[in-house]
Amino acid sequence: MTSPGYLTISRDLLISRIRAIQERSSPCVLCPRHCRAKRKTGELGFCRTGIHPHVASFGPHFGEEQPISGTCGSGTIFFTGCTMGCRFCQNYEISHERMGRELTKQDLAYIYLHLQALGCHNINLVTPTHQLPAILEALLIAMDAGLQIPLVYNTGGYEDIDTLRLLEGIIDIYMPDFKFADVKTGRILAHTPDYPQICKAALCEMHRQVGDLTLENGIATHGLLIRHLLLPGRGEESERIIRFIAEQISPNTWLNIMDQYRPAGDIRRFCSNEYSDLLRRVSDEEVARAIRIAQECGLTRGLEEENYTPGS
Repeated sequence: MTSPGYLTISRDLLISRIRAIQERSSPCVLCPRHCRAKRKTGELGFCRTGIHPHVASFGPHFGEEQPISGTCGSGTIFFTGCTMGCRFCQNYEISHERMGRELTKQDLAYIYLHLQALGCHNINLVTPTHQLPAILEALLIAMDAGLQIPLVYNTGGYEDIDTLRLLEGIIDIYMPDFKFADVKTGRILAHTPDYPQICKAALCEMHRQVGDLTLENGIATHGLLIRHLLLPGRGEESERIIRFIAEQISPNTWLNIMDQYRPAGDIRRFCSNEYSDLLRRVSDEEVARAIRIAQECGLTRGLEEENYTPGS
């Protein structure tokens, strides 16, 4: 099995990258919002997260894409808070209501090692950006205790380029969800003023770092896997996203077109007439159309591996 990146770069370089991430966290410019919250003095920004790790849950997860979950599960860690504010978030209690508890970096390192001991194929960092300093400090501790499985960066795609560049050689697998193609949709549904252009730039940078997804014995070891959560009534946006991936990222991209949207979070309270379709599930026809467009664009990696059950 290929060694993870954090074991192949020099320790001095890794430490310098961690220090740079720490400096970006207070005043905070880790995410594209650049809220400049002085987190080291207790000030909270959009993510409402301090400097210590805050975790909602962790454990082997078998519901990810097959190359990520494999046969032994993905070592998933759900971090509290988020740099986005999606009204329909399926994990609303974690991202918006701060479900979870504060840990030490030693606690977090133990979680990494515990997941590895359970046989998980990777450490799956869910919404990690705002907690990067603690995540990387814990990585150093875990490395010294024998951590040797890949790191997965599981994100909503709203990422700062300069922060991503500091992760080069550390993150093995990027797994972003490209959510919206319209600026207005991102602004209304996720409180992001500039989502499409930010996400496009982030995906290009991720692909520059790690390339297309690489598998060993069916398990992902390195590369980019892109998700796209279909939203009911937003088929034109989905088409634009799919074509961008094929034309600007790579036709060899592993793409998961996700059909499991449900009207969760506070979408029922805030949904305007323009977005009333979001009060229903995605239709079979919408799923079939998105898959057809992806296939026409040559994006077949991932489509045949996932089980699509629209309307379920």
